[in-house]
Amino acid sequence: MLKADSEAVLRYRSGDFEMVMPGTYVRCAVTGERIALEDLRYWSFERQEAYLSSEIATRRESEVRGPAHSAGAAGSTTES
Repeated sequence: MLKADSEAVLRYRSGDFEMVMPGTYVRCAVTGERIALEDLRYWSFERQEAYLSSEIATRRESEVRGPAHSAGAAGSTTES
């Protein structure tokens, strides 16, 4: 039974994700804010992290790989 307002555990893949533990939201890896599953658009399958926005995903990518590698990540749902 799914508890109302519980944190999900997801396995992020390239282009989609798999629910490991049911829930209604995940947390942004950078800000810690809740992201409702129906609003989840940005994540890294390499780092298994969710992001609240494209700006946050791009910033995180820059932190990890450096600015030269993050130019294409902003508008995408996943990393390549």
